[in-house]
Amino acid sequence: MIAPKPGAHIHLIGVAGTAMSALAGLLKARGYRVTGSDAGIYPPISTLLHELGIAVFDGYSAAHLEPRPDLVVIGNALSRGNEEVETVLDGKLSYASMPEALRELFLQDRETVVVAGTHGKTTVTSILAWIFESAGLQPGFLIGGIPLNFSRSFASGSGKYFILEGDEYDTAFFDKGPKFLHYRPDSVLLTSVEFDHADIYADLSAVKTAFKRLVNLVPRRGWMIAKAESETVRECVARAFCTVETFGLEQGEWRASDIRFTGGITNFAVKHRDQPKGHLSMQLSGEHNVLNVLSAAAMAQHYGISWEQITRAIEDFRGVRRRLEVVGEEHGVVVVDDFAHHPTAIRETLRAAVARFPGRRIWALVEPRSNTLRRNVFEKQLVDALALAQHVVIAEVYNKDKLAESERLDPGQVLAGLRQRGIAAEPGGSADQIVSSILPSLELGDAVIVMSNGGFGGIHQKLLRALAGTRATTVAE
Repeated sequence: MIAPKPGAHIHLIGVAGTAMSALAGLLKARGYRVTGSDAGIYPPISTLLHELGIAVFDGYSAAHLEPRPDLVVIGNALSRGNEEVETVLDGKLSYASMPEALRELFLQDRETVVVAGTHGKTTVTSILAWIFESAGLQPGFLIGGIPLNFSRSFASGSGKYFILEGDEYDTAFFDKGPKFLHYRPDSVLLTSVEFDHADIYADLSAVKTAFKRLVNLVPRRGWMIAKAESETVRECVARAFCTVETFGLEQGEWRASDIRFTGGITNFAVKHRDQPKGHLSMQLSGEHNVLNVLSAAAMAQHYGISWEQITRAIEDFRGVRRRLEVVGEEHGVVVVDDFAHHPTAIRETLRAAVARFPGRRIWALVEPRSNTLRRNVFEKQLVDALALAQHVVIAEVYNKDKLAESERLDPGQVLAGLRQRGIAAEPGGSADQIVSSILPSLELGDAVIVMSNGGFGGIHQKLLRALAGTRATTVAE
């Protein structure tokens, strides 16, 4: 693509995606005239775009491309047959994918740190950006979630560094390679490599190939931080040309030990090559977050940030929205939101919930919505993950008619497996039906963990309102 100069008109098709809306904000801050279009734009994205002063069209039309933009950015949710896509192709308009535009307009003159992996990349990117920001380095960043320490998921930054979440999902209908291959990383932090995105990857081997290609892009002068206690990660970084340091609990140059969780705070000791570095204290729960913080601290140390600055930043880090986020408590029942979209993420979320809410009964409400969780490839692993809860409700598979029955997750099989282990497990219908069915069984002190990568019909607030109504009725009686 030929990079347009600030002031030029850039139109984004599919602007309501998380990364696309962030790119729109970056472009606006850089001085471009930005417009966008999407089908069905809702808060919080619609609110963000309005606050940024970006004109957004609801739906797709050739008229949205008049007058002719200087560049059109096409999101990866768009495909042939979309009216605006067809107009771009017919009219030979200049177009690019989101990763291409990000690279050419924001990454060319920056030291780029890419955080990649099947799990944890949103949280690690958020921690790393906060450490750099707290150290006064004013980094640019783009994160696939909302860090609670920042008002937005992106910033152009005025400093040398740009920190971004490297997504392994495909780039666009005209580029089926992973997004992260466009970012020309100077450093890579690799959290994990597992089979995921079953809609675009055939098997684990295909996923590993994608990550090996990312590793192969890091220059000799670059740096990698990789998870030691993962055979797949070790395989992916084995032929790196740059220096690689590893992290883990039992293995790696960077190790965390003596993990203690008290009063909502997690403390642990850190060693680098068997030499004590000190202790870290964080507001996050779970061993997976110990590893997330450890890996971010290791990368920050490589860039010369002092241990004292790292320690303070991690103490102040508040987490990421939709990652074990408490949305409310009513009648002694706490309701928690989590983005868990894969059996491994569900398992780690529930392990962290047990640590964070000791003594409480754990309810897991699951909406199989991600392209991986909707499929039956992980039915057994899903049983193992959910067995950490005392009560489980699994909603119907999202858009189940768009999957062949032979490929589709069978919630009944998962529920049967859980019942065999003595777990109270039942099917769920709509959000309203689930709330009505579980409300009589909820008790003072329960923790309800809602897990979906979508809205789940607004079940969080519906449950809180129902609980509040129950209390009001009890008081009246």
